[in-house]
Amino acid sequence: MSIKTPRGTQDVLPIDVYKWHYIENIVREVADNYGFQEIRTPVFEHTELFIRGIGDTTDVVEKEMYTFEDRSGRSITLKPEGTAPVVRSVIEHKLYAEPQPTKLYYLIPVFRYEKPQAGRYREHHQFGVEVFGASNPSVDAEVIHMAMMIYKTMGIKKLELRINNIGCPTCRKTYHEALKKYLSARLGNLCTTCQSRFDRNPMRIIDCKSDSCQEQLQEVPLMIDYICEECDEHFEGLKSHLEAAKIPYIIDPRIVRGLDYYTKTAFEIITDEAGKKGTLCGGGRYDKLVEDCGGPSTPGVGFGMGLERAILSLETQGIDIPEPEGFDVFIVTMGDKAKLRGFRLLNELRELGIKADQDHISRSIKAQFKYANKKKATYTIVIGDDELNKGMVTLKNMEMGEQEEISIENIIQVLKEKC
Repeated sequence: MSIKTPRGTQDVLPIDVYKWHYIENIVREVADNYGFQEIRTPVFEHTELFIRGIGDTTDVVEKEMYTFEDRSGRSITLKPEGTAPVVRSVIEHKLYAEPQPTKLYYLIPVFRYEKPQAGRYREHHQFGVEVFGASNPSVDAEVIHMAMMIYKTMGIKKLELRINNIGCPTCRKTYHEALKKYLSARLGNLCTTCQSRFDRNPMRIIDCKSDSCQEQLQEVPLMIDYICEECDEHFEGLKSHLEAAKIPYIIDPRIVRGLDYYTKTAFEIITDEAGKKGTLCGGGRYDKLVEDCGGPSTPGVGFGMGLERAILSLETQGIDIPEPEGFDVFIVTMGDKAKLRGFRLLNELRELGIKADQDHISRSIKAQFKYANKKKATYTIVIGDDELNKGMVTLKNMEMGEQEEISIENIIQVLKEKC
């Protein structure tokens, strides 16, 4: 039996990896411009972190986590999202005690056991940002602006920002009473998953993707109509800052996000591709999460965006991703002495930062030139035993077809000037 990649995973082959580099370079550059610093957390954490942080009534915790016991019987989980591990690190290393706000970003693999689909895998990759220690809505607007800037820099078009305010524990209590009153009369018509959410987390019912459930929710009360004065002021502040930054937005009162830790701001960035809208990015505020995970009261806000989803959007919208350049120089050799001299020259060029290579599998001269052309070499250097005896090499411009003989003692200086 042949061994293949597990379902829901993929290999990123050399022919495609430049697309990932393109996106990774953009997000790092934008993050740096916005004053964010990179943080790296372990690929797995204690399971308790995600139960406390994400919430035990979410689909992620209930159905999607890759959880196992290690050899000491401890419950370990491959991280299904990036925020909770960063919060754990902030608490453990007391980053909240440093000058605030703390602005962090990460590029990570995340693991969720769900049905694989286009742009979404059981192992997928995420860029995320988290800001701690600032409760002002200007920070919410800043991370939204950052996310929009990343997609615009990539070249993705038809972006649409949707925002909502999902309240805080104070106003959510009143809302839950109104929501449960509405749902109780329709409980028997909801799917079994939503029925189980009724007592523990009724807001999650609004996010159900079942058509039958959505039919029952057409007139459901919405959180935005119940938010308290503090949440309302925060939402107005967010809108004012978005307008100041000239970022168009749509208020979507049905955005609740899939994780329990969100408070106040919740947002999604949507793109329209071939008449079908899809979510590129999502995030929001989580002012109680640090405290829930054992730290001091510390406000937070952030977002996560899938890299696979971004690549799919670039391809769907026909946006060209710059392909990597080829070799500066490929050394073509004829004869054993020439091969050794070529190897010496090869490494001298590399030490100078010139991108170079030579044949290692004894190709014919014709095949070496063909390979150099395939690898998009700008120049070839031809070295044969006869050329060595004369102390000369042939330098050829592969695009122009022009060639000239150059002293082997001068070839490095010539290439330093040309490359």
